[in-house]
Amino acid sequence: MLPKKYRLKKHSAFNATYKTGTVFHKGGITLFCGKINNNNTVTKIGFVVSKKVHKRAVKRNRLKRLMRESVRIYIKSNGENLNTKFLSLIFTGSYCLLDKDFKYINNNIIKLMELVKND
Repeated sequence: MLPKKYRLKKHSAFNATYKTGTVFHKGGITLFCGKINNNNTVTKIGFVVSKKVHKRAVKRNRLKRLMRESVRIYIKSNGENLNTKFLSLIFTGSYCLLDKDFKYINNNIIKLMELVKND
């Protein structure tokens, strides 16, 4: 489970993040980046898998759990401070991830986080 201080919860925060326009794609995962973080607050992270990906909630929740665990491990390995220049990040899973394992998802999340850190 992701620590509470990193969770993106509000519907308005999700909408604001979608509207900013900075998007990265890698291996079936889309990463939406929010506003630029000027005052060094904690980066909030959200996870979305649409009903269009699969009609069963069990499948959608599994993808979200795998992505969430990958980000949790990434944060834990890089210390407690998540150094990105954005206020919020939203990871969105697509249908091609349904048959993938944790290792595949983890590798793509790490690549996306490195892209965000370097951009």
